[in-house]
Amino acid sequence: MEPIERDSYSSTAIADIIDRAAHATLSRFTAGLSPMAIAGAYLDWAAHLAAAPGKQVQLVQKAARKATRLGNYALRAASGAPVERCIEPLPQDRRFAAEPWQAWPYNLIHQSFLMNQQWWHNAVTGVRGVSAKHVDIVDFTTRQVLDIFSPSNFALTNPIVTERARSAGGMNFVQGAFNFLEDLERVGSGRKPPECENFRPGREVAVTPGKVVMRNRLVELIQYEPATPKVRAEPILIVPAWIMKYYILDLSPADSLVRHLVSKGHTVFMVSWKNPGPEDRDLSMDDYRTLGVMAALDAIGAIVPGSRIHATGYCIGGTLLAIAAAAMARDADRRLASVSLLAAQTDFTEAGELMLFVNESQLSFLEDTMWEQGFLDTRQMAGAFQLLRSNDLVWSRMVHEYLMGERAPMSDLMAWNADGTRMPYRMHSEYLRHLFLENDLAEGRYGVAGKPVALSDIRAPLFVVGTEHDHVSPWRSVYKIHALTDTEVTFVLASGGHNVGIVAEPGNEKAQYRVLKRAAQERHLDPDAWMAEAREGKGSWWNEWTRWLAQHSGKPRRPPPMGAPTKGYAPVCAAPGTYVLGD
Repeated sequence: MEPIERDSYSSTAIADIIDRAAHATLSRFTAGLSPMAIAGAYLDWAAHLAAAPGKQVQLVQKAARKATRLGNYALRAASGAPVERCIEPLPQDRRFAAEPWQAWPYNLIHQSFLMNQQWWHNAVTGVRGVSAKHVDIVDFTTRQVLDIFSPSNFALTNPIVTERARSAGGMNFVQGAFNFLEDLERVGSGRKPPECENFRPGREVAVTPGKVVMRNRLVELIQYEPATPKVRAEPILIVPAWIMKYYILDLSPADSLVRHLVSKGHTVFMVSWKNPGPEDRDLSMDDYRTLGVMAALDAIGAIVPGSRIHATGYCIGGTLLAIAAAAMARDADRRLASVSLLAAQTDFTEAGELMLFVNESQLSFLEDTMWEQGFLDTRQMAGAFQLLRSNDLVWSRMVHEYLMGERAPMSDLMAWNADGTRMPYRMHSEYLRHLFLENDLAEGRYGVAGKPVALSDIRAPLFVVGTEHDHVSPWRSVYKIHALTDTEVTFVLASGGHNVGIVAEPGNEKAQYRVLKRAAQERHLDPDAWMAEAREGKGSWWNEWTRWLAQHSGKPRRPPPMGAPTKGYAPVCAAPGTYVLGD
């Protein structure tokens, strides 16, 4: 028998390095998306469509009917007679809502585009045998390609742009060219968008008074100064997402959640994550738990001894907090008075269109990208998020700034959104694989300190917030916390999206929410049944939360000291600290 030929370790390592380098180079031109994953999905769809003559005939018939309907519409619309539109845009599609789009010939142009878009949706869906994941990828990618050619994106086919050019004598294009060149120079030099310098942490935003009372290699812990003579006995710890910087929760004074909490008599602590560099490539998810959540709890326990803590997590920070809370419950650590999760997922089976970017091909490609540089760069990560709302975040902005020649005024939230962070190689790989791809936390396999944790062990009451139009953490996915826990859950569905829905300052007349409490071990309600029973509220959900916190807190008392110097937690510097300033 011939011996099995084995490659040497060195040749295998060299081949692996070459492959990783090739993928990392390719990712610079694909916004971090794996072309192999997309090609595999299209191959699956095309092969099954080629073997489906019935579907092919159906598509030909649909095309003929649409052409006839569009022809009739064109004749009637050209004559000036009232005519019902062939197709209505989707509710979230506002590209053709303005009145000029209803006049000839722009009504025919946009109706033709929408019908073509609808035909392609019919073509890529409903093909028997194609995997559901591949259907979603092909549908999403095809929609992105079609959106490039939307008539709203071109000067000659956009009536609003042509009217602007007529009234401005074409100077809108000149100004648009200046805007484009300025943006190109800023991107090339790594600078932030124009006017971001008007929203600097510690000056215009993140100005709630406080002190950094603990610092390690990953976090600074900020303790905010009291704003009332007495405070609630139980302090609040906020664990923000490290995908972006913490001060979305402490923006301008008018829309700062932190300032709102201290004004209501709460002692607030905030985790501020370090922006990792290449030297942090091997930081793990468990490092974020121990150096972040657990280290902060230890510091708060020294500063406010004997008090239990209201722990709050936002987005991925909420997911990490849920892991930490489950591990603490498993180990009989009873320091948590309550757990609040803001737009945070614990079950990732229905995590929205972000799941399109999570499969073995995509993760391997992404890991090779991070392997070369040690982290995932903020621009690589932003590309995927922008694709989820490309009409709003990409194309409408380009039309407004480059064709109309108008800059949208910068806001504190927009400036924060441009202040991106990086993701360490190991942590981001573990996060995507164990949570998004394998769903280990929801299925009881996620390990902490060598043993799995279960969310059902948590006994602290939960306050959970989802937002109606969340493209990052869909509210029905967030809602699954009900099926994973046996404790009291108060669930709030707020209006808005992932960021605007959370930053819902009191006084915002457009804000509204629904709320319903489920007692421990009470019967389960599906999301639709919950919607039917939930109480409607006007204004900000912040007030609902502070009332809930008060119900789960002890009597007010004198504020604790700032830090605990004798216990190793002397104030280091003033808020917002130094980590938030790192680029």
